[in-house]
Amino acid sequence: MMRKRLYNIGAILQGLGITFKFMFRRQPTVPYPSVMKQHAPRFHGLHELRRYADGKERCIGCELCSSACPANAITVIGAENAPEDRRSPGERYAARYEIDELRCIFCGLCEEACPTDAIVLTPRFEMSDYRRGSFIYSKDRLLVPPEAGVGTPPDERPNGIPADLGRVAEVKSTVDIAAGYSATNRGEVLKTHRRGLAG
Repeated sequence: MMRKRLYNIGAILQGLGITFKFMFRRQPTVPYPSVMKQHAPRFHGLHELRRYADGKERCIGCELCSSACPANAITVIGAENAPEDRRSPGERYAARYEIDELRCIFCGLCEEACPTDAIVLTPRFEMSDYRRGSFIYSKDRLLVPPEAGVGTPPDERPNGIPADLGRVAEVKSTVDIAAGYSATNRGEVLKTHRRGLAG
């Protein structure tokens, strides 16, 4: 019985020894939100819908992203473009575009399936809220502002192919934050809004 008690005291001292060993070391914990974790440019975070440089939407309402989504998180309802009000260069545009971020598994298949590089995943990961409905991102929350558009629209190019098709994946495939974050509008915003960076 006495030997068992001595063994317990030895185990407690051994545990305290480990605690004291790490007590005065530099802590690996990041003091979020004053210092934010710096993710790789390829990080699969919040989505965004891109535009062309002339302000037209890249999404042509083809619903390929919705078909490719394994979690059924994307809803796309296409509509015909009117000659007097062209939303996208193609015949159709996305009249309704919604992503349920609670269902999304951030796999990036929507980004790969898109024929116009319209939907992309950004490095932004902060999406917390108190209501479930706040996690359904509709088109008005996903679409970048007109001044953030890039690339020549395909109606000015032969065969209707965007001039910069595949450019997002090319820019994101780097470990250089300054260059890789430029692939998306939210990535550019994150570069300017970070107060502290933790590597």
